[in-house]
Amino acid sequence: MDCQLIYITASSAEEARKIARALVEERLAACANLLGDIGSIYWWEGAVQEDTEFALIVKSTAELVPSIVERVRVLHSYDCPCVVAMPITAGNSAFLEWIEAETN
Repeated sequence: MDCQLIYITASSAEEARKIARALVEERLAACANLLGDIGSIYWWEGAVQEDTEFALIVKSTAELVPSIVERVRVLHSYDCPCVVAMPITAGNSAFLEWIEAETN
C-alpha cells in the first residue's frame, strides 16, 4: 500500500470545505478532515505575514497526489497554496485498504 496524508491550508472554513468536498466527490481522496482555524506566520512578498488559516488533512494514495495538487491549485484562492504529501508508513491495515478502495 502506498497511502499518503496530504496537508492543505486554506483561507477560510468555506474554502477548506469546498476543497475537501471536491477531492472526496471526485474520488481523489477517501476522506478529508477539516481541522479548523490555525495561526500561520510566514514570509510572503518580502515581509513576514500573520494570518488565520484553516487546515485540511486528506487521505489518498501516492499515485493521486499530482492530481490532488493540480485540483487544489484550480480551486484555491492563493497564488501558491500549501499542498504537501507525507507517506503513511504504518497503521491499521483495514483503514489503509479502505483508502485504496475508495480512491480506485
